[in-house]
Amino acid sequence: MDQKGKPDLAIEPLGANHDRAAFSCGIAPLDKYLQTQARQDVDKNLGAVFVLTPDGKTIAGFYSLSQYSVQSDTIPDEIARKLTRYPHIPTTLIGRLARSTNFHGQGLGEILLMDALKRCLTTSKLVASWAVIVDAKDAESVAFYKKYGFIEIPQVPNRLFLPMATVAKMFP
Repeated sequence: MDQKGKPDLAIEPLGANHDRAAFSCGIAPLDKYLQTQARQDVDKNLGAVFVLTPDGKTIAGFYSLSQYSVQSDTIPDEIARKLTRYPHIPTTLIGRLARSTNFHGQGLGEILLMDALKRCLTTSKLVASWAVIVDAKDAESVAFYKKYGFIEIPQVPNRLFLPMATVAKMFP
């Protein structure tokens, strides 16, 4: 426990010891992904899944990361003009990010997002990534990401990006 009586939380790669079946965030596709697909994605190297846990078993939240690319013509013109003329731009995708309903109101969404962004930044120094991409599930999720500076991609509903240069300024 920390000094305020809250459980200490750790973020670690998804493992066999984590209780995926008990996780519920209230959004069926996210619950189903963690419960039925996430381990397969990790095993097949299709995605990296990280869990937030108070005890090494309970999953308070999770996110997934993978390499991705976006078509350069979907990036707003004022930004795209400053980039190269490649048809696709390398990015990192936060494919899913969710926190358990059992941990609502504790700021875990921000903790998960900040950890994901730090990992994206670190990885971008080894494998090029111009931005972080998210596909928000709904308007509430869009608003959440916008609070952290994410910019909507107009051609793709609920898709947002955050340039890696902006992420770098968040973690000097």
